[in-house]
Amino acid sequence: MARPLWTGSITFGLVSVPVRMYSATHEHEVSFHQFEKGTADRIRYRRVNERTGKEVDFDNIVKGADVGGGDYVLLDQDELDSVAPGRSRSLEIDRFVELDDIDPIYYQKTYYLGPGNAETTKVYGLLRDAMADAGRAAIGLLVMRGKEYLTAIRADGDLLVLQTMYFADEVRDPKDQIDDLPRRNAAKSAELHMAQQLIDSMTGRWRPADFRDTYTDRVNALIEEKKAGKEITTADEAPEPTQVTDLFEALRRSVEAASQRRKAGGGGKGGKAKATTAKTRKSTASGTKKGGRPAEMTKSELLARAADLKIRGRSTMTRPQLEKAIRKAS
Repeated sequence: MARPLWTGSITFGLVSVPVRMYSATHEHEVSFHQFEKGTADRIRYRRVNERTGKEVDFDNIVKGADVGGGDYVLLDQDELDSVAPGRSRSLEIDRFVELDDIDPIYYQKTYYLGPGNAETTKVYGLLRDAMADAGRAAIGLLVMRGKEYLTAIRADGDLLVLQTMYFADEVRDPKDQIDDLPRRNAAKSAELHMAQQLIDSMTGRWRPADFRDTYTDRVNALIEEKKAGKEITTADEAPEPTQVTDLFEALRRSVEAASQRRKAGGGGKGGKAKATTAKTRKSTASGTKKGGRPAEMTKSELLARAADLKIRGRSTMTRPQLEKAIRKAS
């Protein structure tokens, strides 16, 4: 059994839920040391005074915050400890929010929460089941390892999951980072419809085990080859980007290739998507998208019908909104 990273209680109202927190993930990257090329000499880093060139003991090092103009405010560890959050054994829930309202960009790291002990499993299960039924997450602040974290707790099957989150001022505004985004609905309707068909043809179930970190696999293989004295194979170059003038043709060929792969692969991975795509093509060919009932259409058919009716803002609508807009426009 793993050792918990934190033990304490989740509190809301007058209810206290003792829990133990465990790390849910781990990195598998290869760890490297540094050597001087052509030698077996390790590279070591030392804390050196840049003016005198002399090494400085760790106890004699303070931290400096850059305040501009080459000036720094120096703080020692005692001063930092005086404003650090105290050690806490309680995570107080501030509020419950709709789980779907949380933008995934705020999620940082995931932890598993287990019951604090055998006597507290009932109240743990009560909180888990109540949140699962409500579709809500609990938001609160956690102090761990001398740092304060914004957290979201949600139900996931038989357990509670805690995710540390970025604070609002830590999430960058994309408009401050990117200034050349294309305007919405700039593509031709035929290109948009073909792209939707391609998405349908490539749709499958989310199965995490289907994916591997192939770069780390190649690094490990490279290490083994070097160890065994084998010849090293270089990686292939990246493909050229698709030109705008070839976009529709590239989409068309991609749809055909995806359809052929589905046929060759049978009804396994992505079989549901194959049926959906076939239905989309059949509906389009027979005119279902023009005269069928919205409730019987796929999302792609609804978007195509909305395009025919020139419904504004269709690309950002949910399925119920599309159905309502189509019925109104028809």
